[in-house]
Amino acid sequence: MEARSTSLLLLTLMIHLLSRVLAREFLSPGSSLSVEDGSGMLHSPNGAFTCGFHNISPNASVFSVWFADTAEKTVVWSANHLRPVYSWGSRAVLHTDGRLVVEDYNGQPAWENNVSSSSEAEQARLLDTGNLVVSGQGDIILWQSFDSPTDTLLPNQSISAATKLVSTHRLLVPGHYSFHFDDAHLLSLFDDEKNISFIYWPKPDLATWARQRNPFSTTTVGVLDSWGYFLGSDDLTFKSTDWGPGIMRRLTLDYDGNLRLYSLENRKWSVTWIAFQTCFVHGLCGMNGICVYTPRPACACAPGHEVIDPSDRSKGCRPKFNLSCNGQEMKFVKLPSTDFIAYDQSKRSLVSFDTCKQICMNDCSCKGFSYWQGGGSCYPKSSLVGGVTSPGLPGSIYLKLPKTVQVSGSSIPQSQPFGPTYAPNCSAKNKYFTADFPDIPKSNQSGSKYLYFYGFLSAIFCVEVMFVALGCWFMLRLEGKQLTGVWPAEVGYEMLANHFRRYTYKELQRATRKFKYQIGRGASGLVYKGVLKDKRAVAVKRLADINQGEEEFQHELSVIGRIYHMNLVRVWGFCSDGPHRILVLEYVENGSLDKTLFSRKGSQVLLQWNERFKIALGVAKGLAYLHHECLEWVIHCDLKPENILLDENLEPKITDFGLAKLLNRGGSNKNVSRIHGTRGYIAPEWVSSLPITAKVDVYSFGVVLLELLKGARVSDWASNADEEVEMVLRRVVRMLAENLMLEGSKQLWIADFIDSRLNRQFNNLQARTMIKLAVSCVEEDSRKRPTMENAVQMLLSVDEASAIMQQYSTN
Repeated sequence: MEARSTSLLLLTLMIHLLSRVLAREFLSPGSSLSVEDGSGMLHSPNGAFTCGFHNISPNASVFSVWFADTAEKTVVWSANHLRPVYSWGSRAVLHTDGRLVVEDYNGQPAWENNVSSSSEAEQARLLDTGNLVVSGQGDIILWQSFDSPTDTLLPNQSISAATKLVSTHRLLVPGHYSFHFDDAHLLSLFDDEKNISFIYWPKPDLATWARQRNPFSTTTVGVLDSWGYFLGSDDLTFKSTDWGPGIMRRLTLDYDGNLRLYSLENRKWSVTWIAFQTCFVHGLCGMNGICVYTPRPACACAPGHEVIDPSDRSKGCRPKFNLSCNGQEMKFVKLPSTDFIAYDQSKRSLVSFDTCKQICMNDCSCKGFSYWQGGGSCYPKSSLVGGVTSPGLPGSIYLKLPKTVQVSGSSIPQSQPFGPTYAPNCSAKNKYFTADFPDIPKSNQSGSKYLYFYGFLSAIFCVEVMFVALGCWFMLRLEGKQLTGVWPAEVGYEMLANHFRRYTYKELQRATRKFKYQIGRGASGLVYKGVLKDKRAVAVKRLADINQGEEEFQHELSVIGRIYHMNLVRVWGFCSDGPHRILVLEYVENGSLDKTLFSRKGSQVLLQWNERFKIALGVAKGLAYLHHECLEWVIHCDLKPENILLDENLEPKITDFGLAKLLNRGGSNKNVSRIHGTRGYIAPEWVSSLPITAKVDVYSFGVVLLELLKGARVSDWASNADEEVEMVLRRVVRMLAENLMLEGSKQLWIADFIDSRLNRQFNNLQARTMIKLAVSCVEEDSRKRPTMENAVQMLLSVDEASAIMQQYSTN
């Protein structure tokens, strides 16, 4: 046992010594750090910091400095975050004149430091403080990263009038929050959006003396020392709760707009100081959004509004109504202990509630008003930005809505500091949990006094309930003469009946004009267009083969109540009338993807590159939602262009996802009794008796990706009529895998593979990523395929990297 421990110790020591030999502590003029070279990094002498290329996506990298010994890589400075470089062929070069240049794979400069001295450079090195320094003769500093911080200040790194911190997220993309000196030489937090800079900390409505700051100081500097104490020239002071020496710290402006001081303990970061409560960050939840504590901060929508992007609630919410000044009847909905900070049209003091209400009612541009009961303060609002609800707020918001908008009590966001945490709940859209606080015990001295009175009222109430129940039973008996065949004992039926409308067969006959206009056909049945009584267009799907369709129908009903996503077709209702099993679906304007993508007719719309990429990303998000976010784990089993619909904005919506078997989270395939899917899109495990998991959808998604790129069905790629579609796919995938290994000018093969109708108008970075993703998705071994969550992250990363590159090129 002792010999084994000694061997392990020696092995660890050898590995450590080897890493120190390979590590580079300085960069000489004329030499470079390569993005592909594992040893192409600089290390600080104490081993605390590393400098090199940080991958923000599979194809994009940023030259950065990060902590070397943390559980997750923590970047503290970035050079070319506005223009990432390719993750192959790129490098950082130190020139003799002191210029440190980050070059892309083609030699084009992506970033360059600003060197003003004429001295020749001797080396670039990373100090123990995390400061990247280019020095000249006599250790003269020609340039240092401490003079150009990104989102983080390290101990002994100062912030001055010429520098500022800007929030960034995980891809190092700059956000719209910043920390710097204002015009009065006070360190402040800013929300910079649309050429408007708004100070939100310290509170702008506080007087300077109340802020305990010193304005218009002759110097503008602030620094965090090694003990965790911050001192600014404006008298801003704060210190870490673990104040003292020997601890690694960082002061970071996080992506949510809050300034936090972190301390490192056991390779993990903990917050030891924070500027203020997170929900009071200006614009954190976007337009019409409200920040609530659940107990963690979360974004909700104001009543009458819906979230713009469920995957990113910080983008805000949009109204579900049209606001008009032409005689439209309006009402006000009270949001207790809520405020939309800033964007006040005016401030009225010592006015009555009715006066404040009338001021907003008479102003068409007024979206609502804040009223403080105690002081009679009235704040009409021109925009609903900076929403927050907190028990400590002194007033309430009165939201201006059309009278036709129905608002339920559950749609009014409320903070619950001690309530349950928000969790993914696919059965609820814009629904919020409410804390269930126990009743406070009260004195029972007068309880017996009202005992008989309450008993009498309870008896009357019970009699009324009995009459109502008898009436409902009588109405259902009448309806039962028309609605035969409903499963009254089905588990969960009451829940579904409450969530969806149940239609009679005659209603759907009228809506579809006796099933006259067929708009689709699939293995599960025919689809017809219909118009309901409320003038809403719907797609009505009649499930084929009643004996088998009933089982599938019951299955979809059990799942459908838990699923909602912008990239999934919504189900509005169902019919179970005698032998008829019918679904009533959302009508999607532009039909299925195959009709648009594969048509060669000149009258058809040609999908441009950005539309194809948007479709790929939307389909990936929809599948990822089914696989990873719902309380039930759902696989589609028949993903193909025919089951991807396009709305009026060419946003994709997956349909038929509820007709496959529902698998448990353990990956069992005991409920899958036969092959699902369409030839060409079927994963190999369907025909090889291997376990069926969500990876079958990943395989189908890879085939759809290839068809989006090529603009033609895989079955049409055969070189001869006898070649099977599976052989065609394997041959094409092998060719693509080999071409992905090529570099430089040999990348021209990508343009030859992309749909020729696009006339080579496509994004090369996005195209290469989509090809690489497709190849990995159609791996024979399902274990080697990525998850749909990975696929979404990969597409989002390249999308953001492309946007940054495009922004940089336009500037």
